[in-house]
Amino acid sequence: MTTAPRRSYGVKGAPYAHPSPTTTLRRARSAPYVFLLPATILFALFFALPIGYAVWLSLHKVQVKGLGLGSGARSEVWAGFENYADALTDSELLDGALRVLGYGAIVVPVMLGLALVFALMLDSDKVRLAPFTRLAIFLPYAIPGVVAALLWGFLYLPDVSPFYFVLEKLGLPQPDLLDGGGLYAALSNIAVWGGTGFNMIVIYTSLQAIPAEVYEAAKLDGASPLQIALRIKIPMVAPSLVLTFFFSIIATLQVFSEPTTLKPLTNSVSTTWSPLMKVYRDAFGEGDIHSAAAGAVIIAVATLALSFGFLRAANSRQKQEAAR
Repeated sequence: MTTAPRRSYGVKGAPYAHPSPTTTLRRARSAPYVFLLPATILFALFFALPIGYAVWLSLHKVQVKGLGLGSGARSEVWAGFENYADALTDSELLDGALRVLGYGAIVVPVMLGLALVFALMLDSDKVRLAPFTRLAIFLPYAIPGVVAALLWGFLYLPDVSPFYFVLEKLGLPQPDLLDGGGLYAALSNIAVWGGTGFNMIVIYTSLQAIPAEVYEAAKLDGASPLQIALRIKIPMVAPSLVLTFFFSIIATLQVFSEPTTLKPLTNSVSTTWSPLMKVYRDAFGEGDIHSAAAGAVIIAVATLALSFGFLRAANSRQKQEAAR
């Protein structure tokens, strides 16, 4: 009786042969790129490619021959920076930028101030019903911006708002929040109501990460709850405040949903109230996608420049404080 020869597992072709060191090293080097490939493809298709196409459109314009009728009467030609020059000298775009700056001067400090106060209150040991309160503050953020704008828009209308009914019964003045300077307060209220909860969660999470030993040492030194909040909690959550301020600036410069939704309810909101509204009107109202693309690129560059400048200033300040 003969036995089958024992198979060697270390030779080539064996079922359990170990890969060579070169193959293992090659696989280890290529593994990160394989995992990054899906995200890279999505980034290229839905972010980089649209940006590149917008830049390409902004550098061209439509040239009309004769009456613009017939085939070949309209052609796309190279315009260089002509569209950018027109956008930067457009009074409607500049006026919209000034309105957005005024709007942001109200929204950002009020929203971040409320978010910080709510986070400090929820982090207190004496607070009651903290989970419910935290959910109630965060819940408005879950409501879509268009729905929130419609909700507040009807509450601003004198004919249907219950607030105006109560003010009338009490004999109090009834301000028109959809006209004049009250419009800024109305739009700012919608943004603050919807964005405070998100920023509060970010700051509250940072507060929860502070070690309890820090608070205990401060209490042993005789620090009051107010002193602990001002001298310990707020400085230690400064990175979260910088992050929320960064996000708030971007959201403010890109305001679009709130004024667009309130526009049918009042004549005070024009089609160019914000820069993005002007870009939308140029592209879909007037059909001038080349000027709209130039305006969109300018808004994107301005947002990037302001954000980068703020982050650089914040990082420089943190380095200076760390060096002291």
